[in-house]
Parts: sequence; C-alpha cells; structure tokens
Amino acid sequence: MVKNYLKSAIRNLLKQRIFSAINIFGLAIGIASFLLILTYINFEESYESFVPESELIYRVKLEQYLNNELVISSAENYPGVGPSFMEELPEVISYARLYNMGYKNNIVITYEDAPNGPIQFKHRSFLYADSSFLPMFGYEMVAGNASSALSQPSSAVLSESYARKYFGEDDPIGKMIRLQDDDFNDELVTVTGVFQDLPQNTHLKPDVLFSYKTLYSRGEWAPGRYGSSWQRKDMYVYIKVLPGSQIVTIESKFPDIINKYNPDLADRNRKDVLSLQPLESIHLKSNIAEEFEPNGDAKTIGFLKLIAAFILIIAWVNYINLSTAKAMERASEVGIRKVMGAFKSQLRKQFLIESGIVNFSALIISILIILALLPSFNQLTGITLSSSLIIESWFLTFVFLVWMVGTLLSGIYPAFVLSSFKPISILAGKIRKQGNSALLRKGLVVLQFAASVALIAGTFIIYNQLNFMKSQDLGLDINQVLVVERPGVSSKDRNTYMANVDLFKNELKREAAINSVTGSLTIPGKKREFKTDFRRYGTDLSENVVLRLNGMDYDFVQTFGMEIIAGRTFSPDYPNDPDTSIVLTETAARILGFETPEDAIGKTLSNDNWGWHPIVVGVVNDYHQESLQKAIDPILFFCSLYGAEFYSLKIETGNPQNTIAQVEEAWNKAFPGNPLD
Repeated sequence: MVKNYLKSAIRNLLKQRIFSAINIFGLAIGIASFLLILTYINFEESYESFVPESELIYRVKLEQYLNNELVISSAENYPGVGPSFMEELPEVISYARLYNMGYKNNIVITYEDAPNGPIQFKHRSFLYADSSFLPMFGYEMVAGNASSALSQPSSAVLSESYARKYFGEDDPIGKMIRLQDDDFNDELVTVTGVFQDLPQNTHLKPDVLFSYKTLYSRGEWAPGRYGSSWQRKDMYVYIKVLPGSQIVTIESKFPDIINKYNPDLADRNRKDVLSLQPLESIHLKSNIAEEFEPNGDAKTIGFLKLIAAFILIIAWVNYINLSTAKAMERASEVGIRKVMGAFKSQLRKQFLIESGIVNFSALIISILIILALLPSFNQLTGITLSSSLIIESWFLTFVFLVWMVGTLLSGIYPAFVLSSFKPISILAGKIRKQGNSALLRKGLVVLQFAASVALIAGTFIIYNQLNFMKSQDLGLDINQVLVVERPGVSSKDRNTYMANVDLFKNELKREAAINSVTGSLTIPGKKREFKTDFRRYGTDLSENVVLRLNGMDYDFVQTFGMEIIAGRTFSPDYPNDPDTSIVLTETAARILGFETPEDAIGKTLSNDNWGWHPIVVGVVNDYHQESLQKAIDPILFFCSLYGAEFYSLKIETGNPQNTIAQVEEAWNKAFPGNPLD
C-alpha cells in the first residue's frame, strides 16, 4: 500500500513539474536560510561547552562606584580576590587568576636558539595564569601535564599552532623562549607544555601562557602586588564552586569580605560591588570593560531566532497555499478515488506522503545550498565551519525535526481539504470552494504577507540604522589614518629610547605621502578603561568626577582634525606642558562644574590618587572613543611626548603599499628587531 502511495505521489509531482519545482525550491530556500541562521545561533550559544563542569565555574565581576555613581563595570579584579575567596568561602574549591598582559602591553616573544636564527612573534593573546587554570578549563595537552605545567616560576605553555611556528617539528619541551615588552620586562622561561588549539567557541583564546608565579620575580614588591593586593584591579579571577552551591548565598558574603580586605574605600567615597558571572553566560550576557575579546549579544540571538522562525513559517505557509490553490485541479482524482472505494484516511495518507516527499526533496536541496554558501557564510560571520557540519548530531536532529514538522504542518491542511470533497458533487461538476478552507487560506496569505513585511521592514530599519551610525560625526577624522603600535623591545636607557622615537617621527615626516604623525596613549576605538577621578582644586572630595585619560603629543589634535573650543593644545612653545598642563573635552569641562569652556582655562584640578594638580590650558570638542551605542566619555588629555603606545599617521592613499614600505623602513631604522604591527 505504501509503495502505491509513493508511486502515486511521485507521479503527481512529475505530472506538474513547474508547480512541484516552485514548491520544492521555495521550501529549500526557506529551510536553508533557517538552518544557516540556526547554525550561527548554535555556535553563539555553545561557548565554553568544552569546559568540564562549566556550570560550576564563575568569573568574579567588579563594579566600582564613586559618590554612589557607577564608574566602571569590569571583567578585571584585584589579585587578592581569589586567595581571599578561597580562605573565606567554604563553597569555593579552587580559583584561577589571569593577567591579560597581551592586551595591556606590546609583547614580543623570541626563540633565540632557532637553527636558522631567532624566531619572534608579537603576541596579543598572551596571559599569565595560575597553575589551576589549565585543569579548571579542561585544556587538552599535547605535551606536558595540565596540573603541573604552570606550577613553577618561569614556565610556559603554548598552543599547538604556535609551538609549531617556533619549533617546527622539534619537541618544544625544555626549550627556552624570551619575553620582552614595552615596560622593559625581560623574562627567560622554559616551555613545559603544549595544549591543543582551542575551539572558537570560548571567550578566552590565549596562544601563550606564562606561569603566574613568574610575575613574582619582578622585584621585592611583586609577591604582594600580584599575590594578595586589593589595590589595583587588573586580573581576571575565576572560581569553581561545590555542586549544589547557592550563588545568592555566596554573593551575600561579598560585602563583608570587601570590608575586611579593602576597608579604606568608604574614606574615599568609593564603593566596590563584587558579583559572579556564570562561565557559560559570559559571551552573550557580559558586555563590560576589559573583556578578553568583544562579546556576543543575547538580544541579537533572540532576534535571530525570531527571524529564522519567520522565514521557515513563510516557506511552509507558501507551500500550503500553493497546494490548496491547486485543489480544484485534483478534485476529479479525489472523486474517482472515492467512487472506487478509497477512504478519507487513505486519501489523507496519500497527500501526507506527497508532502513528505516535497519536504524531503527540499531538505536535500537546502543542504546543498548550505554547502555551497558555507565559505561566504564563514566570511560573513567570522567563524569557521566545515562541511562536516551536516553530520553533527544537533544538525541532523534539527533536519529531522524540520522534515517531520514540515510534513505535518504543510501536509495536514491540504490533505484534509482535498479529502473532504464529496464525490457526487465533484463528478457532477458542482464542486465549489469550501467556506472554512477559503477563509483559512486567506488567513494564511495574510500571515505570510505580514511576516514578509515585518522581515523586509526590519531589514531596512537595520540597514538605515547602520548607515546612520557610519555617517555620524565622531568628533574627529579617522579616515586615512595608519596606526602603528609602539615597539615591544627597546632600550632601557630613557635618552636612547627618546632619540629613537624622534628618529622614527622625523623619518616619517620627510615622506610626502605622510601629512602628520602623532603619538598617544590610546586611539579612537580602543576599548581601554584608563580612568581616574578629578575635582576642581580646593573643593571637597564629594566633588570628584571620573574622567577617561589619554596622553597625547603636540600633533594629536591636528592629525585627527579636532577643534579647539577654548585655550590651546599642547605646544613646544610651552616647555612645562608635559608636567603641568592638561586639555579637557567639552563634556569633561562641564561635569567638573565650569559653565563655559572658557571658564576652565587656567583653572587647577586635583587628583588625590597621584597628588597631581594640573592646570587646564585648553578645551577641545567631544568625540566618541567607543561605539555610538555608548554615551560620550568625558576625557582628560595630558601631554606625553615619549609615552605613546600608538603612533597615528595621516597619510595620502594614492599608493598605500609604497607608504607602508616607507613606514617599515623608518621603523626598522629606529626600532630594529621589532615586528612592525
């Protein structure tokens, strides 16, 4: 019987080839779109899925308040938080601290004993890590032992890829590598382990890890600074708790711990609040300062789920409408089958099998579409998926569910409509449209158009919003600006370093394609929370406001096309500028209590953390340091002639490759032995 149903279904589909093709390809495009979006959603929601007992691991988040106003919400914390929690909280069974030095410093790591000469790379994904980190996060070791690889000072583990870059096919264990950075740290360490390359779905992606205890060798002060201090926040702190622990109960103990280990906050009108972030939720639900990498967005994932559902529903409704629209052409077939003794149930099975064949054919074509689009999809999303995706269990499960649900949803209604025709009316030519079925079909058409309009409108809204953001005035001109990070390896002699900086700048200024060169502590778009509090000189501590800091030399304002609202910018005509002068943005001047930008000129500010009392010499226009999604920061500039971490070059783009070659030549002359970045 089933065989006859299949034969009949295939015969009917082949009989109406164009109609069948429209149905099948319409479904295929909808299903392919649905599955591609679902693939991205699955990837975003799978972060940290490889970590054993990931549900027991939390990152300690820090919020800092000044005068009861939130100053910063940060992923970084005090070094002493981990040991203190271990001592004070019985629920905590282990902790791991990470120092994200690759983000804060320019790191160069060199294998000096390579057979063909030193091999060196600049590293951004570099961390110092407690020995507990590797076993806590379940890193798979290719060589070495996860529990002991980082237990001793001056030890290091590398990713499999970087071990191959440094050592080729040689055994890396026991080899020596040297770290040098722009803070003049110089550490020779031994490779004690190699871990498998990490999957993409983790918020931490280090290439190299040094043992945390290596930090203790930086001086007599280092064990206290990096071991138990609650004074400077610059560490990621992760804890693992006992199964069944109540997180609310653990968090309720945090205020007492803060008061015990950091009691002087209240005297400075400050307040710290600690909380726990589940490891699995960090990627989608944490968008705070000092993240290791930009995070995803749970709201975006929610919208994508709706879009995927809309697309699939539109495809199914389209099939239902087309099938019922052709009902009249199949009326005679139904009438003859009923006269010959066919029951309604048999007719319904026939049409459901036909729906199943259509949906199955559409699924096969949709998978072929996915495979064809996979390279473009990877480029669009920034993730790397291979064709093996289609045999993963979650994908096959969804394919089966789509086929089953699609067959039922898109097959039941046409099956019931067609099988309900009365044979006498059909054969007598008196059949007319069923009222309920016509009403439902009209409703489905309305639903289909409403969903389509919603998707199209949403697309235009997002497109226009992105164009709006891209065309807004940022407050400075970042077009045709080439940025070079400062060298990781340089002379410890201050005068020599300053001479090298002058040489680099002067060499660049000689090039006709380079209009200006400036050095600064940070650049637009760089998410670095270098903030501290200032107040007008002579006012109470309650008048403190938090400002973002940036150091700049004489040419920053010119290079980025900023406007001087009042006063002046830094100038070589004023030799005391590096010691005594600052420049504010308009918002900074306003929140400090100056009624107009002109009122701020010549006024003195106070910073109690450093005992610094600088004088305001200028006010410049506001600008967006970060995304337009965030409010404009109040910014204070200090004059830094040789402390720049970035050099920004305003260039002509007629021949960019030639210009970059000129920059590289000047770089190698001023800072030999440094990779140009």
